Amino acid sequence: MNPDRQAMIAAGLGKDRDRDNSNNNNRRDITAPRLDNSNRISKPQYKPSSKPLTGSNSTPVGSSSGPGGKYLTQDEQSEQFVADEDKFVLKQAKKKADIRVRERRAKPIDYLAFNLRFIDSDRDVFDDHDDDVDIPVPSPERVLHSLVNNESQLKELDEDIKSYNTLETNRRNKEYWSALALLCDDKRNKLKPQGAEGRAVNTVAADVDKIFAPKTLEQLETLEKQIRAKLQSNEPIDTDYWESLLKNLLVYKAKAKLKQLCLDIKAARVEVLKARDPERAKALEEADRLPDAALPSTSGSSRALPRPAASTISTTTSTTLAVSSSSSSSSTAPPPGTARFASTGNEDFSQATKALYDREVARGFLEGEEIFTAEESLASNPKPVWADKYRPRKPRYFNRVLMGYEWNKYNQTHYDHDNPPPKVVQGYKFNIFYPDLIDKTKAPTFKIIREGGRRRGESFAPAGKEDTCLIRFVAGPPYEDIAFRIVDREWDYSAKKERGFKSSFDKGILQLHFQFKKIYYRK
Repeated sequence: MNPDRQAMIAAGLGKDRDRDNSNNNNRRDITAPRLDNSNRISKPQYKPSSKPLTGSNSTPVGSSSGPGGKYLTQDEQSEQFVADEDKFVLKQAKKKADIRVRERRAKPIDYLAFNLRFIDSDRDVFDDHDDDVDIPVPSPERVLHSLVNNESQLKELDEDIKSYNTLETNRRNKEYWSALALLCDDKRNKLKPQGAEGRAVNTVAADVDKIFAPKTLEQLETLEKQIRAKLQSNEPIDTDYWESLLKNLLVYKAKAKLKQLCLDIKAARVEVLKARDPERAKALEEADRLPDAALPSTSGSSRALPRPAASTISTTTSTTLAVSSSSSSSSTAPPPGTARFASTGNEDFSQATKALYDREVARGFLEGEEIFTAEESLASNPKPVWADKYRPRKPRYFNRVLMGYEWNKYNQTHYDHDNPPPKVVQGYKFNIFYPDLIDKTKAPTFKIIREGGRRRGESFAPAGKEDTCLIRFVAGPPYEDIAFRIVDREWDYSAKKERGFKSSFDKGILQLHFQFKKIYYRK
């Protein structure tokens, strides 16, 4: 064989042998691990959690995260810290208010906070007590009205209200505190000396009640828009008049808003009572306003006031309220919510009387009304002829006195709404309960007794004072007579809605409601 050809064949065989050896080296062993790219182990990318960790060991300093996993800046962390601190302070303030009310040492601001708790969706339900609904609490209007002539207490209350309003974030709660802040500020302004706005106030005063008093909240909001539009227009108008009118409108709007919120509070209390006392729940549901209670005297900023004398029956609200609390106080206090039904003497505490009393209390108070307890003792009264047959009992009652300003010609000349005249008694509403009257065919009666031989229309009182007389109610067995000292003025017997004379006996309740005739000053 040609040597060259033999060399070529040998070289080719060598290449084939190398190729076979290479294939043998690359051949996979069936027992060896397999490579699977879909199961490749790799380090995962970090994705922050949508729920940031809390606690001292969960988040590094300076790397706090907010909602959605977003890291907060230092300023945002500070804002969040302040917000959390405000929530804590507000929660503690509400807890302290609840405790002081339950322990009968509440301040005026505590009553306002306690009333709100029934509709406060942010409150801690674990702080609720079963007997909270039984605690007699003054309505917001009563709390404000009780301080109407006390600038220092109004200022303190105003600051407390604004503190709550600043801390609150709940929309309805803020509406509650905002309305109270506006009303409190209005009462403080009325105590200040007359300023440059005196002319506008005098001009508007006669129009305010007539325009705004009967309006609903929605109607007042519409009027507000119209007045603001008028002030912003280019019409030639009396700016002072319309600005003063707008200022008064905002006050009435706050009253309407507060009334609406009080009805929500009443509805919430009804729901709580339905499971415990259906009878009381029904009575409260039928009432057209939040149940009211007298504002008791407290230590500190408030103090107990003496019982008003007969000649000074037209005293301030605080005095009248103190009479209510002092008349029911005793050395051994009854359980919360039962003070007015504690058995004392021969008073009537039957279940029928209790139901009538609760229903009347649930009606609350209209603006200008106050509780009236100026009862006169009839110790010299002879023993009833029927006393041997029936045990005499003293009837229960829930009476109101109507207080207000009289804007007659004299007062219009010498006073204004910033410097109002003294409040005077304008009428009374007597509600006396006789559910167990033996002879139900004979209605109870009343009579007026004037001491010292004074006749109707005569006046023995010194200048600046008013004559008083006794009004005595007579019913028959088993009820004793009961009397009250009232201002002796001529009654208005008109049955019109704004005068409201009423004398009736129905379903065991004697109702005598009357106002005095208005006497106008003439030069």
